Amino acid sequence: MRKSESGQSLVETALVLPLLLLLVIGILDFGRVTYSYAHLHMAAQETVRKGGLGKSDTEIATFAKNYVKLGDSSKLIVEITPPGSLRKSGDYVKVKLKYPIKLYTPFLSSLFPAPLYAQTDSTIRVE
Repeated sequence: MRKSESGQSLVETALVLPLLLLLVIGILDFGRVTYSYAHLHMAAQETVRKGGLGKSDTEIATFAKNYVKLGDSSKLIVEITPPGSLRKSGDYVKVKLKYPIKLYTPFLSSLFPAPLYAQTDSTIRVE
């Protein structure tokens, strides 16, 4: 006498599908974080050039908020050191950009702080 195996594939799919979806969502989250960091890095390089050319802090921050296209630009944190009133030719100016990223992978979001910040900085000499 043979037993019926008609529900076997359904049970196997039910066991494997959550793991597969978790893996796919984790890969997408990793890609988003990597892209965000790379975009912020390029934005920091472009933004610090404005400081090197002698622009004011508000002009530098406005340029950074217009340049970054990761979502809500009001969440972008721009730190400029030293302040514009203390910069003179020959000094170095540093621009640090921070942007919050929300992770969608269930277990990763509990391991990392919420929100996870992608941050980068760049330094250039003032002309």
